[in-house]
Amino acid sequence: MAEPLEPEYGGERLVTSSADDVERAAEAALRPKKLDEFVGQRVVRDQLSLVLQAALAREASPDHVLLSGPPGLGKTTLAMIIAAELGTSLRVTSGPAIQHAGDLAAVLSSLEESEVLFIDEIHRLARPAEELLYVAMEDFRVDVVVGKGAGASAIPLALPPFTVVGATTRSGLLPAPLRDRFGFTGHLDFYEAAELERVILRSAGLLGVDIAHAAAHEIAGRSRGTPRIANRLLRRVRDWAQVRGDGRLDLRAARAALEVYEVDPIGLDRLDRAVLDAVCRRFGGGPVGLGTLAMTVGEEPDTVETVAEPYLVREGLLGRTPRGRVATAAAWEHLGLEAPAGAWGAPLGGTLFDDAGGEPERAG
Repeated sequence: MAEPLEPEYGGERLVTSSADDVERAAEAALRPKKLDEFVGQRVVRDQLSLVLQAALAREASPDHVLLSGPPGLGKTTLAMIIAAELGTSLRVTSGPAIQHAGDLAAVLSSLEESEVLFIDEIHRLARPAEELLYVAMEDFRVDVVVGKGAGASAIPLALPPFTVVGATTRSGLLPAPLRDRFGFTGHLDFYEAAELERVILRSAGLLGVDIAHAAAHEIAGRSRGTPRIANRLLRRVRDWAQVRGDGRLDLRAARAALEVYEVDPIGLDRLDRAVLDAVCRRFGGGPVGLGTLAMTVGEEPDTVETVAEPYLVREGLLGRTPRGRVATAAAWEHLGLEAPAGAWGAPLGGTLFDDAGGEPERAG
């Protein structure tokens, strides 16, 4: 078996769509405050605007809102905008932070009228907390248990009208009873390059830097359709321009900075290219098992499957078959290699499989 590559991917990836506390603090200054400042997601934005305007006209709390989609697309930002548009405060918590029904009961009982409760990663709520939330969302009531054992009794506590905004990256994990209690569900999709360019130009203005449209276009094309990544790349280009350039964020600065951080023209980083290179060069295009592939690039299988694969599959560079991972004709082309005859996904020939191992489908 080929020698594994030296594991060099343990640090933070510049093109990851997740964010830590430091990253979120940096994002705070760039978040839009109103719906008309929010770039992209036109359908969700228009639908949400209608829901909020109708609630304001009735002087009532709007229906509960569920926002789903990949990380980094603006779910938290939209929750903040909802509270701002309603002229009320936002209470923030997350599914992993609420592991007992009592934790949620304490949060719910402290809510004020018309307040917005934002629950990030709502699909990770503990089951007892979920069941408590059902009643609170539908009847605006929480049952407080007093006593223990056979002498315990539940005292209903009325709650003022409030709005739950739930965010999830995996809506399929939400139980149906919880999902049905949301009056509005919005799914956020990846951004087009033109939309990301507008995000970058706006963020550059807020950061007080002058950026050329060509540089914004270059950064947008490498941002994987994700505003969080676009803003992160913008900050790294700004750093390069200040330290190694002349302070101007032009096309030269953008390309030079992203070359330093090894983000290529379609947004692949070292780990992504290592996966493609291993499949193409070392295994002839595949199929190759996940464990073998992970060992070759010096990473854990979970890291390859959850960090690198989603974008490679979405971009049509990697395929997942019942026999393992395979490189598509586009992957060979991206690496500057000649695809072998019958490469997976080639216009003439090749066999396509779904993840469930269904019947093969001829390519093209």
